[in-house]
Amino acid sequence: MGKRMAAEGLGTFWLVFGGCGSAVLAAAFPDVGIGLVGVALAFGLTVLTMAYSIGHISGCHLNPAVTIGLWSGGRFPVGDIVPYIIAQVIGAVVAAYFLLFIASGSPTFDLAVSGLAANGFGEGSPGGYSMGAGLAIELVLTAGFLMVILGSTDDRAPKGFAPIAIGLALTLIHLISIPVTNTSVNPARSTGPALVVGGLALQQLWLFWLAPALGGLVGGAGYRLLFAETSSRPDVIGDGKAG
Repeated sequence: MGKRMAAEGLGTFWLVFGGCGSAVLAAAFPDVGIGLVGVALAFGLTVLTMAYSIGHISGCHLNPAVTIGLWSGGRFPVGDIVPYIIAQVIGAVVAAYFLLFIASGSPTFDLAVSGLAANGFGEGSPGGYSMGAGLAIELVLTAGFLMVILGSTDDRAPKGFAPIAIGLALTLIHLISIPVTNTSVNPARSTGPALVVGGLALQQLWLFWLAPALGGLVGGAGYRLLFAETSSRPDVIGDGKAG
C-alpha cells in the first residue's frame, strides 16, 4: 500500500502541476500562448504519461472520483478507497503550492487574477455559468470518463491502448467544459488550487467533490450493469492492486 500511495501522490502531483501549470504559466503567454486547446491537451498528456508509468503499480487513478467509480464498477476494494484519496489530495495540494512558488517568480504574476486555474461556477466560472450547469456537466462528464476507463481496461478491449483512450477522453472533457467550470471531474485537482487561492474557490469546492463523486458512482455502476461480463485487467487504471 505504501508504494501504491506514493504512486498515486506522485501521479496526482504530475496531473495538477502539468494541467494547472499549463493554464497558469503557458495558456496566455505573450505571442506563443497555448490557449484552451493546449491546456486541454496538457491535462490529457499528464494522465496518458502516468498511466504508462505507474499504472502497473497503483492503477493510476489520480482522482478520488475514479477511485470511487472503480469501486462502484466492481474493480476496487472498498477498504483501499480512503488511503488512495488521501494520497491523491496530498499530491494535488503539494502541486498547487509548487505551482504558486514557480508562478510567483514572475513580476507580473497576480494570484487574484490567475486563481491557479481553480474551478468555479457563477462568479467563479470562466463563462459565468450557473451552479446547476456546473453540477450537471461535472456529473455527466465524470460518468462518461469512468465509462471510458472501464471500457478501455476491460478484458475484451485491445491490450495496451487504455492510456491513450483515457488521456484523449480527459482532453475532450476539458475542451468541452473549461468555459463552464474550468473543468474538474477530479476532486483532488480542485482541492489543491482552492486551498491556495481561498475565497470563492474554497467556498465553491463542495460542488467539485459532490458532482464528480456522483458521476463516478453513476459511471462505474452503469458500466458494470450494462456491459461487464468478465473480470478486467489490473494493468492500467484497473483494480489498483498490481505491484
